[in-house]
Amino acid sequence: MRAVIQRVTRADVTIGGQVKSAIGGGLLVLLGIEDADTAEDIAWLSAKIANLRIFNDENGVMNRSVLETGGEVLLISQFTLHASTKKGNRPSYLRASKPDTAIPLYESTIARLEADLGKSIGTGTFGADMQVSLLNDGPVTIIIDTKNRE
Repeated sequence: MRAVIQRVTRADVTIGGQVKSAIGGGLLVLLGIEDADTAEDIAWLSAKIANLRIFNDENGVMNRSVLETGGEVLLISQFTLHASTKKGNRPSYLRASKPDTAIPLYESTIARLEADLGKSIGTGTFGADMQVSLLNDGPVTIIIDTKNRE
């Protein structure tokens, strides 16, 4: 799994002209899923998202997590995170999982993240044409790949 995690003041996802989900302060997470992803990847990534200390404490130091701040999370599936641009100018998406594999993993990630946070999260709709709007706070953007665990 590959995730782009952005600390936001607000974010929303619109599908067909209707806002599907909106959050205030918290994290916007764009998630790419590949066939090699497992329940172990989901558990590791969910814990990392919930506990990543990228929110300011009382001294202005990034020392608090979204779990500690009570912030919200918006999780959006994004297969293009697994694009390969190695050959030519048209990205290849061969590494990205097809819906029959990716949808159950995406739904499991939602459930695990909600359990780790102790509350519901906002989501997009897998495979939909979505417009995502955000106000990046900082800006703070972190990229995590469960295969590298960096």
